[in-house]
Amino acid sequence: MSKYALVTGASRGIGREIAHMLAADGYHLYLTCIRSEKMLADYAAELSGRYNVSCTPFTGDMGNAQDVEALFSSIETLDVLINNAGISYVGLLSEMSPSDWRKILSANLDSVFYTSRLAIPLMLRRHSGRIINISSVWGNVGASMETAYSASKGGVNSFTKALAKELAPSNIQVNAIACGVIDTDMNRCFSPEEMEALRQEIPCDRIGTTADVAQMVKSLLHAPSYLTGQIITLDGGWT
Repeated sequence: MSKYALVTGASRGIGREIAHMLAADGYHLYLTCIRSEKMLADYAAELSGRYNVSCTPFTGDMGNAQDVEALFSSIETLDVLINNAGISYVGLLSEMSPSDWRKILSANLDSVFYTSRLAIPLMLRRHSGRIINISSVWGNVGASMETAYSASKGGVNSFTKALAKELAPSNIQVNAIACGVIDTDMNRCFSPEEMEALRQEIPCDRIGTTADVAQMVKSLLHAPSYLTGQIITLDGGWT
């Protein structure tokens, strides 16, 4: 039977690597980005040609309910939802504008609500499904200068645990991956010296890779259905 997956924020970084893993596993894909339209279209075509699966790119804001509804208007069936889209903000909370606060919460938390609420009915039809939310260790412990980001990811973690309980009777598993420092564009705001200092704090003695996250996603997709409502920390032993 054909398998279908939606990956948000798939034009680069973690989302791009997850999309590659899913295509290699035979999933037909729906891939989203907020502005890198050509990059995503080219990547969708590349995956489709290489793995003989359909890849439908969509450019829109997953933190906008209307954009998500437009996306789902073309999705008839869905087995896997990967909520990966997100942004960061580094700075003092006292200097953060209300619009920046709203932007972080919209991109990182509202998006998970908007996609999940529309994915759930599709999964209920089959009495099966997997929702995996890409979170952060800062959602577990908080980070100075990243209060809004930490709050949004803490919300994702609580959302994950609560929704898992709601959907467990319907054989839909909901889990999250709390990532540590991963080598992505999101961390380009840190200098090489700052990244090196972070590396020295990590017991595994390296920065995480997007492939590490994709492998964790694959493990969750093949995990027993009894595994649900978990926030799995993937940080090299850092926190």
